[in-house]
Amino acid sequence: MSKSCVHCVVSGRVQGVYYRASTEEIAQKIGITGWVRNMPNGDVEVTACGDKEQIQELIAWMHRGPSLAKVDSLVQESIELEEFSNFEARY
Repeated sequence: MSKSCVHCVVSGRVQGVYYRASTEEIAQKIGITGWVRNMPNGDVEVTACGDKEQIQELIAWMHRGPSLAKVDSLVQESIELEEFSNFEARY
């Protein structure tokens, strides 16, 4: 299968609710590589690379997030393929 990468920005109540840690856990479980980080404006930024089905599964989860989160919007765009060895939370 061909790999691709997406860049996403998630807005809403997504900081202080384990969104970043949960995204890292789910992405690792699915087998996606990339990173997640909190942004100064309260959003969460994600770069994820993997097979199309893996990315779709992660994005579907990101629309919901963990139980304490309230996702208002998720903006995604395809980006140039990048190589990452794992999926990590960045600080």
